[in-house]
Order: sequence, then C-alpha cells, then structure tokens
Amino acid sequence: MTNRKDDHVKEAAANYGEIKTSDFDHVRFVHQSIGQLAEEDIDLSSHWLGQDFPLPFYINAMTGGSTWTKEINGRLAHLARELKVPMASGSLSAALRDPKQEDSFRIIREIYLDGFVLANVGADRDGQDAKRAVEILQADALQVHLNLPQEIVMPEGDRDFRKIKDHLLDIQAQVDVPIVVKEVGFGMSRESMEELAQLGFSTLDISGRGGTNFAQIENQRRADQDFAELFDWGQTTVVSLLEASQLREDLTILASGGIRQPLDLVKALSLGAQAVGMSGYFLQLVLNHDLETSVQKVQNFIEKTKLIYLLLNCRNSQELKHLDLILSDGPWHWAQLRGIDAQALAQRSQSKSQD
Repeated sequence: MTNRKDDHVKEAAANYGEIKTSDFDHVRFVHQSIGQLAEEDIDLSSHWLGQDFPLPFYINAMTGGSTWTKEINGRLAHLARELKVPMASGSLSAALRDPKQEDSFRIIREIYLDGFVLANVGADRDGQDAKRAVEILQADALQVHLNLPQEIVMPEGDRDFRKIKDHLLDIQAQVDVPIVVKEVGFGMSRESMEELAQLGFSTLDISGRGGTNFAQIENQRRADQDFAELFDWGQTTVVSLLEASQLREDLTILASGGIRQPLDLVKALSLGAQAVGMSGYFLQLVLNHDLETSVQKVQNFIEKTKLIYLLLNCRNSQELKHLDLILSDGPWHWAQLRGIDAQALAQRSQSKSQD
C-alpha cells in the first residue's frame, strides 16, 4: 500500500501539464466592451458546506499513507494555512488498514489547527470506517469518493460493487459532519447525481476527466492486461457541469479535474460550480518550490482570477452564473444529444435582465 501511494504521487506529478487542450477551450464568454467596475469591487469569496471561505477554490484530495506522502501533506497543509483555503486529505484507507500510517494524515490537522479540513474515504468503506477517518483528522467534513474505473484498472482493485449504496447510506447515518460525494476524475452524469440526491446527498464534487488520470496511473502499475482504451473514459469537467445544470437548484456542485489556469476556474464557476478543487496544481507547487515561492505563485493566480472577474464585469462568483457562454465542438455536441439547451446558455444574460 505504501509503495502504491508513492507511485500515485510520482505518476500524478510526472503527468501534470501533459494535457494541452481541454473542453474548457470550447467554452467562451461573450466579450462586452464597456467596463463598469474597479478591481476593488471584486469579491472572490465562496460559500459551501455552510461555511464562508475567502477564495473560490480549495486543495482537493491527494495523498497520505507513507513517509514521503506525510511530508507532502505537511507541505500542503502549510500552504493551505497561509492561503486560508479548505484542504482535503487523500483517502484514509491506508490508515484504516494500518494505524501506523495515521501520522501521514494527522499532520494536516497538526499544522492547520484552525483550518477547514476534509477527510476522505472510498464508498467501499462503511459508516464506522468513515467515522474513524473523521476522528483521525478531527475533520470538519468528509469526502466519500467514487472510483469505479480506477478499481477496474487497478491490479488489486475491487471487483464487487454491490454494497456501494448501502455503504453510502451507512456513512450518511453515522457521520455527523457534512459529506461531499466526489468522483476521482471520471466525471458524473445527470443520472448519477440525481441518484445521489435521492439518497440524501446535497453536495457533489463532479471531478471530471481532464486532470489526474487514475486509469492511466493504475495501468502503469499493471504487469499483464493493458487498459489503455479506458484512458479517456468518463465525462470531462465541462460536460459534467453541463449535466449538473439540469438538476434542482438546492444541490451544491463543486468542480475539479483539469483546472489548468485561472480562466478555467472562472469558466467552471460560470457553469455552476460553487467552488473549484485543484490537486495537480498544488502538488507540483509543493514538490518544486518552497513555501514562500508557492504562496507567491498562488497569489499571482488569485490576482489573475480577480482581473478576469473585472474583465467580465462581475463583482462575485454568483454574477458569473448569469453570463452568456458559447459552447463549441465536444461540449456543444454533448449538449445537443443530451437535451441541454446550449442556446439558452448563450443568452442567459437576457433572461436575467428580464427578472
């Protein structure tokens, strides 16, 4: 297990930045030439899981379960503390199997004493395991991840998924902190999100294809069968957000998967995400830079995000959700075939002005 956790980090870091194009490139804002705001008018705060946060992004689930990943979690926790953003741990399965690995996760809370921390378990775990994961981190919330394609490709992965719903309901019954159900980079369909909502889950991280590719990572660990045909399995982050647009408005949608730059983040928010999770971006920062440099690079990211809000004449993230968006290529074709009104999306500022 320890070697597998290290392998995941090494492969994720090595593959970061490989994807040069993205479905985000096929989402465009309609430029308006007359500015109306000053930079000081911009508010980047976000609200989700009943909390107010100063920024619209968070450090998403990544790692833990080995000596090396303990060091990485420590670096990430220091960065989260400096930025005052939420941080999610990687899956605590390693610690649940071997208590000696708990320290590789506890370090997050030891460093980020007053921060908002999310623990993480797979949906193969029951309510007692989920409670234990929350206790180990003294977590403020819990992520429960769904990773069917990863398990299929993983040499030692699960092959029986009949109890997934039972586990989700058991976790819901036994855990007393807010729960986020998340994918791990394969996106979510409207049907999956509706089913989760019917089970009583109101916050979903759609975690779409386009970032860390666990099918590819697990395939590189195989000695026999090659699952390369599954490397592009699932829905992209953009497509998953389009799917989510068909759901009831009281669901909170978080977006992660392939956020390469501030403009991608702003597009994800405009497509309906309440906040955006990033893993690979923060991983490469702490692996390649000291804390001071990492903080400065994120501050540059924040400043650029603010200027894009200013360019769009939006004071806050809520106003982004009323901008006209033009879809092309893959996202447009997906919308046509799935009954999602791309024309309404391209003209939604008009409907807002008539309210």
